[in-house]
Amino acid sequence: MRDAMAMLANLGLSLALAAAASPAVASPVAAPGPHGRFQEMQFVRASVQRNQDNLSAREIVERVKPLMGDATYLGFLYDPATNIYTLKFLRNGSVIWVDVDARTGRVLRRSGN
Repeated sequence: MRDAMAMLANLGLSLALAAAASPAVASPVAAPGPHGRFQEMQFVRASVQRNQDNLSAREIVERVKPLMGDATYLGFLYDPATNIYTLKFLRNGSVIWVDVDARTGRVLRRSGN
């Protein structure tokens, strides 16, 4: 226990010295509190674990393209926070956005013509 506490104290001192030596950068977001980094790491770990069951982008695109008829596929965006792929298509000069559940491949919503 004492070794772990000493290691944490050394880590804290190292981080403090590194922060003092770093140039100050203005940030619109407040710095995390003493447990903020740990909570952020837990969130990232849970997000990665949740997203391991996702279909690949290629699988998603291949499932949705046939549903879009003569529309031209332009690309996609992925939002790991919501676990949603947003595919972009073009038909007759109109952009069509298709939101797809990354885990199931189910189309959630469509906007555009």
